Amino acid sequence: MRPKPHTSPVDVRVESQLEREWAVLALADRQHGVVSRRQLERLGLGTEAIKKRLRTGRLHSVHRGVYAVGHNRLNMRGNWLAAVLACGDGAVLSHRSAAALWGLMRARWSPVEVTSAHGRMGRDGIYLHRSPMSDDERTVESRIPATSLPRTLRDLAEVVDEDRLRRAFEEADRLKLLRMPALEQVCERAGRRKGIPALRRLIATAREPVTTRSPFENRFAEFYREHLGDLPTPRTNVLILDHEVDAYWPPQRLVVEMDSWEFHGHRAAFERDRARDAALQAAGYRAIRLTHRRLKAEPDAVATQLRALLAVKANGG
Repeated sequence: MRPKPHTSPVDVRVESQLEREWAVLALADRQHGVVSRRQLERLGLGTEAIKKRLRTGRLHSVHRGVYAVGHNRLNMRGNWLAAVLACGDGAVLSHRSAAALWGLMRARWSPVEVTSAHGRMGRDGIYLHRSPMSDDERTVESRIPATSLPRTLRDLAEVVDEDRLRRAFEEADRLKLLRMPALEQVCERAGRRKGIPALRRLIATAREPVTTRSPFENRFAEFYREHLGDLPTPRTNVLILDHEVDAYWPPQRLVVEMDSWEFHGHRAAFERDRARDAALQAAGYRAIRLTHRRLKAEPDAVATQLRALLAVKANGG
């Protein structure tokens, strides 16, 4: 039997320190570059170890008890998660900040809106809402604890005007994120809170039977009849790869998706749409995107492009 190699207490201590350092870096990598004091303590770092890292620039204070690891140049998601961690266990990103995370409106750096049943007050750059919420009203999106999309729309209704709420609602619909039963349930729980009547009106309008799901899709249908009426009519709102696409021609495996006016200002929406496009391409579909501006400003060019795409069958024939 081979003897075990000799390991001194110093070797064990160094190995443990290295493992702890890697654990901190791995945690920060999963959390957009930020960690909380409580998390560091769980990894075995005491008060003096944390102070030393702050002095040497390995940690940078973002909020009390929340740190950026290695540098203090946080991106938007790091900024959001730092605010959530600062508000304690059970806190979630909410209201306008959660709407930006979901891709429903433009992001803003400050204040970050957070909701908690018992959160800590007095944090610079954070607007804390005190409110209870059920388990199905909270989720994790992009590794950030946040309100679910239905709860986000409910909260948004309290803090924006009806026009801004409508645009966020339509963007959620365009992104295929709306689940009407869940949204209606959240409204029922909210009772007579501010903004709920406006949200109920949007739900009622969306429930009305229509040929297509949005004014933009109606505009595309009108464009298609006018410029491409001699070609096969596409199927609309078809489920492909667990994603509902706006228009689809099966023989050509061609998908057309609609981009809204405000689409380019939403980083989360941009990333989500591109991921869906990539999945469609990988599965052998051809996916293109059309904007309202292109349909209005250059209909002939769009028609020529679609004619060329529709002339090519999926098998190359």
